Amino acid sequence: MHHWGMKSLLRAFLDAVFPPKCLVCGSLEGMRPPQDAGNGASTLRAPCLCKPCEAQLLPIQSPLCPQCGIPFVSRQGPDHYCGACLMETRVFRKARSFGAYRGTLMKAIQVLKYGKKAAVSWPLSQRVKECFDRHWQWDEVDLLLAVPLHGKRLRERGFNQAHLLISRWARDQGVSLDDSLLLRHRKTQPQTGLTLPARKRNVKGAFVVQKPESVRGRRILIIDDVYTTGATVSECARVLMNAQAEYVDVLTLARAL
Repeated sequence: MHHWGMKSLLRAFLDAVFPPKCLVCGSLEGMRPPQDAGNGASTLRAPCLCKPCEAQLLPIQSPLCPQCGIPFVSRQGPDHYCGACLMETRVFRKARSFGAYRGTLMKAIQVLKYGKKAAVSWPLSQRVKECFDRHWQWDEVDLLLAVPLHGKRLRERGFNQAHLLISRWARDQGVSLDDSLLLRHRKTQPQTGLTLPARKRNVKGAFVVQKPESVRGRRILIIDDVYTTGATVSECARVLMNAQAEYVDVLTLARAL
């Protein structure tokens, strides 16, 4: 039997013995077959979200702030700058997020980060790519950088969730992805529950550019899982701009509202 035929048979056997459950809601219903990348490489990948949960991963729509990307409560009218961006000069050029950090998307991110279910990064990475395609042209970006974790936290979790959100599609598009350029050299406390000033203090000086010559003059896109106040991505952008990047943009899976 063909190698991929054997894999498909094994997948069918495993699904019969251990039916795939949705990693977000736990349902056995509505689990669609795994997506095939076209080369057979994904035929063994079990589906990890049911169709109803996937259908609830909804993108942010206009009107939104053209700088930080926050959507407005009113669903009428054109894009316009939010109060925070009018009051404060942003270090990054623009930020965009796929969806609002609530409901199914919030649960999926928590399953990824705290449940350590790396499989759920597959459908989530597709949403990040959708957001990229909606707001950027490929010739606008020279370099993709995932917000780094401190070494201790990376060892505890086993993976950097921000890296998983881009690694599958970045190289397919031929855009450089270099996780060695930006280093989190100081362990910070979790940002959850901190005020904006406390968040800024918490991450101040936490990041360093390892190879400034590789950043100089380049157009950089930072990727993270959640944009809450923007303190973390702004600090990353600050050190990259200090290393003379041409500009820094931000792409996150979710935006806390």
